Amino acid sequence: MIRSMTAYGRARAEVGGKDILVEIKSVNNRFYDCSVKISRLYSFLEERIKSYVKDAGISRGKVDIFVTMERVDTQGVEVSLDEAYVKSYLDALYRLRDTFGLKDDISVMRVASNKDIFAVTKAEEDTEGDWNDLKVVLDEALAGFTAMRESEGARLCADIKEKKQNLEACVPEIEALSKEDTNSYAAKLEERLKKLLDERELHIDESRILTECAIFADKVAVDEETVRLRSHFKAFDEMLESKEPIGRKLDFLIQEMNRETNTIGSKANALRIAKIVIGMKNEIEKIREQIQNIE
Repeated sequence: MIRSMTAYGRARAEVGGKDILVEIKSVNNRFYDCSVKISRLYSFLEERIKSYVKDAGISRGKVDIFVTMERVDTQGVEVSLDEAYVKSYLDALYRLRDTFGLKDDISVMRVASNKDIFAVTKAEEDTEGDWNDLKVVLDEALAGFTAMRESEGARLCADIKEKKQNLEACVPEIEALSKEDTNSYAAKLEERLKKLLDERELHIDESRILTECAIFADKVAVDEETVRLRSHFKAFDEMLESKEPIGRKLDFLIQEMNRETNTIGSKANALRIAKIVIGMKNEIEKIREQIQNIE
């Protein structure tokens, strides 16, 4: 199942005497990069959250997780002042005021708005309970997040399949035009060679002329490229049905399709083929852009 790297999930509940809010959002990224923002009181849960989210099946994307845990009751919690930090913080504010002649509006409430001046501690034995409480809300947020990834992934898959079918439809048309163009050009080349030889009263074995024409026809033929394209289309379909993350594999495969299409364009002499190739390259670029959103 294709999953998008762009999604959002949110959940909020009161669990274990705490009001817990979890928000998860992600955007495209080449690798898995997870960051967690949580208050200092519960910072010990940060790495646990990262591992838990990764184990939930997220392998790519820039994932940001915001966690707010506020106690409804304050039992077992102590708030103290980090006096050394406060002194350093106030000294910096005074220097800012004096250096730039700013209005002195330093007050208790303004200083207290800097939460880092407080040291909040709680009973150590609550740590496992805190994790279990958080996990209840985290699971709910993850469920919504995952549902959005899968829903967006299904939309991406449908759009990519449609564009890939457009590419497939171009191949037999190119093959027919290429065969027609090759035969026509070979005949014209043979006629021109014979005319040139006659004008100069030169005589070359007929089979040699035919051989040279055949060599040229082989150089401009696109059979190998269309065969490889069909092989890439088949592999593409198989990847779209895979349950594993396939974003990088699809990106590589679409590059190979683009390479074969470019080769066809460089070989083709017919204007009609050139127009089809331009359309194919445009469709390939659209697929490439969509693939950048896939995990």
